[in-house]
Amino acid sequence: MARQISGFNFKHIFIFIFSSLVYALCQMLLSNIVMQDDLWRKFAVQLTAHYVVVVVMCAADYNLLLFLNKHFPYSKNVLYRIIADLVGLTLICFALLWIFDLMLYKILLISAAGLPPFTTKFALGILTNAPIMLVFELIHYFRSEQKAIADSEKAKREVLLFQHETLKAQINPHFLFNSLNVLSSLIYLNPKNANKFTKALSRSYRYVLSLNQQPAVTVAEEMEALDSYIFLMQMRFENAFTFKVHQSGGIENNKIVPLTMQLLMENVFKHNIATEEAPLDIQITIGNEHIIVENQVRPSSNADKSGIGLKYLKKQYQLYGKEIAVEHTGNQFIVKVPYIEP
Repeated sequence: MARQISGFNFKHIFIFIFSSLVYALCQMLLSNIVMQDDLWRKFAVQLTAHYVVVVVMCAADYNLLLFLNKHFPYSKNVLYRIIADLVGLTLICFALLWIFDLMLYKILLISAAGLPPFTTKFALGILTNAPIMLVFELIHYFRSEQKAIADSEKAKREVLLFQHETLKAQINPHFLFNSLNVLSSLIYLNPKNANKFTKALSRSYRYVLSLNQQPAVTVAEEMEALDSYIFLMQMRFENAFTFKVHQSGGIENNKIVPLTMQLLMENVFKHNIATEEAPLDIQITIGNEHIIVENQVRPSSNADKSGIGLKYLKKQYQLYGKEIAVEHTGNQFIVKVPYIEP
């Protein structure tokens, strides 16, 4: 493995020094051909001067690239980026030539006799600097493509992990034990409801298993699956909570991350106390920009801290560049879920 100091790889430093030296030599040859000068006259001085110019241009171009990536990225407007590149190259060449002329003629007091005019040097400067900027742009482009591919693969792995964790949460022993315990009681007390409970449990699991190839689902699909889950909770908690949905029309096809609503409901029941004497109020508002889940805060002292929870949902929405907003206003806990696809 190549040795590194302060994050710089010796291999990359060597490649830069060697390539910039070769490029400076090529530019020196071109300059001597254009100016019809003697190549071997003060060869070392000429090569050193050209090498300094190339290195300074590399530093200037690199900083220009960082500035353009921040303020004029290709993703916004390709034409503006190209124009910004050309303007930046022009300003860099003009500024460097002005500084070098100042050093040569004003500080070192070298005579301008026999030296090319400013316009000729400026043209040579543009000719020298353009390939450097082009190489930087190509390197940035290919690195961006590699990063995009890596991010895409990471996002796929995150989605698969989310689905796996979600499935584990659905089949964890506590959930199964509670569901089967309720079902066992219903079989003797209310066979009709036992049959409904079994079908709802089956629909809930079927929905989870159907999500293997679905990174997003519609609001309508999610709410339909939530109905089965809420029915299971009603059979378990009976009159210990109230549940209402407020919905605007025309947004049923908006998309969200699968099982968002069910996981939020799990959090509500997991972290709060619900009794028939003081029912827990839960409301869902499906708006134009967000789905808002709101519940009363009645902390449970022995809340189960396992499972996916809100932090996993936040991570999933961040993969789409979205943020889940969480508000804790006194005795109310509010979660605002954005749509990932309107």
